[in-house]
Amino acid sequence: MKRREPNTSGVISRTVLIVDDEEDILELIELTLLRMGLEVERAMRVEEAIEKVKAGHYDLCLTDMRLPDGEGLKLVEFVSQNVRDLPVAVITAHGNTENAVAALKAGAFDYLAKPVSLEQLRSLVKSALSLPSAQPKVASDQGLIGSSPIMQHVRDMIEKLARSEAPVHVTGESGSGKELAARLIHQQSARRDKPFVPVNCGAIPENLMESEFFGYRKGAFTGADADRDGFFQAAHGGTLFLDEVADLPLPMQVKLLRAIQEKKVRKVGYTQEEAVDVRIISATHQSLSECVEAGKFRHDLYYRLNVIELRMPALRDRREDVPVFANFILDRLARHVGTARPEIESSAMKALQQYDFPGNVRELENILERALALCSGGRITEDDLQITPPEIVSREAAPSGSNGKWPLQDYLDRVEKEAILEALEKTRFNRTAAAKLLGITFRSIRYRMERLGIE
Repeated sequence: MKRREPNTSGVISRTVLIVDDEEDILELIELTLLRMGLEVERAMRVEEAIEKVKAGHYDLCLTDMRLPDGEGLKLVEFVSQNVRDLPVAVITAHGNTENAVAALKAGAFDYLAKPVSLEQLRSLVKSALSLPSAQPKVASDQGLIGSSPIMQHVRDMIEKLARSEAPVHVTGESGSGKELAARLIHQQSARRDKPFVPVNCGAIPENLMESEFFGYRKGAFTGADADRDGFFQAAHGGTLFLDEVADLPLPMQVKLLRAIQEKKVRKVGYTQEEAVDVRIISATHQSLSECVEAGKFRHDLYYRLNVIELRMPALRDRREDVPVFANFILDRLARHVGTARPEIESSAMKALQQYDFPGNVRELENILERALALCSGGRITEDDLQITPPEIVSREAAPSGSNGKWPLQDYLDRVEKEAILEALEKTRFNRTAAAKLLGITFRSIRYRMERLGIE
């Protein structure tokens, strides 16, 4: 790979590789980039572009999806696997969202639709060139702590997702840290200096949703005494986090889909649309796929939001991280009340590690806050925690002689989960082979794993 040399002014120039077989598009993009002070190199075929990437150093690659010797997706995959610091954006035919989604899943930074909007092109280029060359490490005081393999996987995913503009859907139980993950993706991305706007979709009255999301014009309705921006305008240049997105009513889902596809919104009371530049990250504790099957969520919106899924693990799935979490939370609570941090007795810590935490980290915080108030002598005992061991709960919940077979659904879920895990272990976690072993389809095992929370 060739070394970059400073230009005559001593500044290392930024170079963009554009890949297209249409001369007029190449001319348009090259002229725009040159006016931005960038250097440009061209390629007209996939293989030619791959050879250039192998031999040279580029700060950004723009490629068409359809080229004479193949798909631009091949170039995206090559760069994603071999040159991780090079962002690749794809140019797709207007309305061809399937190609765009496929490219984003393969690792593309973002996409542009034909005819290319120069305003969107300039915005995309600025964002791509703003990406840090090396991602900052996630500090423990940001809350994403723990050394378990599953948490390391989450950190790696966040670092990867921060170098993309792809829509991300964060799943996980309540209290598992979905908003924290979304914030970390934003903080490590090229949008880190722009707003992060969190929105709880379930907390907005249905009759106010459109005006809250898109803004309104003075006099548009009773009480609209001044022009006001909505969530999209507030997040312009940054990230819009849609929490509990499954709670959106169907009419609002249609409007949201259009805003995401067109990258434009229209305020209530206005006739014209305005362009907005936001990255969408969504989250819910529900299964969006089940909501789609039940007719409660639009399939096309699900397709646009769930481009890449990030699953936040439950606390009970990483019990080895509980002591780290507990000490971290106690440190923070003690500083807040101005006292010395108490020690947790070994029996109390063991009880915490055996507890299932239905409310995840949020419940652990509540338990420790209560224990801090109840403890004496600078030590937290098992009695101070006031939690019931899971084996006692199960004995109390099941009728005598039930052998754990009631409630029936819980029992069936346990049996199904054990069978799937056994099949996955036998096939070294090859889901296709495990599905064949179980006598079910790949789609079925993927759905069942999602429903049962199997990573």
